[in-house]
Amino acid sequence: MVTVTKDDINSFETDGVVLIRGLFTDYVDTLRAGVEKNMANPGPFASENEKVGETGLFFDDYCNWQRIPEFREVIDTSAVASVAAHLMRAETVQLFHDHVLVKEPGTSMATPWHSDGPYYFVEGSQTVSFWSPLDPVKEATLRLVAGSHRCGKPFLPTRWIDKENFFPNRDDYMAIPDPDKEGMRILEWEMHPGDAVAFNFDVLHSARGNASPLRRRAFSLRLVGDDARFIERSGPTSPPFPNHNMATGQKLRQDWFPEIWPKTTK
Repeated sequence: MVTVTKDDINSFETDGVVLIRGLFTDYVDTLRAGVEKNMANPGPFASENEKVGETGLFFDDYCNWQRIPEFREVIDTSAVASVAAHLMRAETVQLFHDHVLVKEPGTSMATPWHSDGPYYFVEGSQTVSFWSPLDPVKEATLRLVAGSHRCGKPFLPTRWIDKENFFPNRDDYMAIPDPDKEGMRILEWEMHPGDAVAFNFDVLHSARGNASPLRRRAFSLRLVGDDARFIERSGPTSPPFPNHNMATGQKLRQDWFPEIWPKTTK
């Protein structure tokens, strides 16, 4: 059983981040099998994040839960929906999308500092991402800036490889800081396979490269609660979800973004 305490909820609300030990422990082998299927048969959004001067392989892909049964099994049968509902204080939870990130041994490229929310066509206070390593992690773990979801203005979304702005109007956003140089409070943990970091979509986060001799496979789920609504951005979002036919202010359509909490009996 995975339980969520009042301290967990308070940490999630205050810091925007909380560590949930063992959330996917019973599903590590299932998720590893799903990642292998994903890498062998990448989806249309897959990338190897090739960058001049960087070594190794940094694979990422998203929006594959409908075609990879292992991912769907974890979404349907694990405690993640219940944990999300408690952390967000939400009556309902919708699936937004899944994300796989693999850094092979010797991968030098860091995941740059960014927050997820500005890339998405979703706004609302009830959002949560779960990041779970499928291998033991120490240096290659996720790093997050505590309280950065409450800065009042979103962080500028940029493309990971060329650092170009994602949207044309940068005045709507804050510049990405250097949290290490600026002495910001950075949260990071050594994690076992199946542990999970839960964090608000607007939390600033990054991950170092993988200098270890082990693979660093990670599985992420992005979920939203009651107050999440579609918002029109000034350019293409990531994921793009073309032809969604939603208008600003609408709840996400449930045929594309299914409600996974409360659980229903079939």
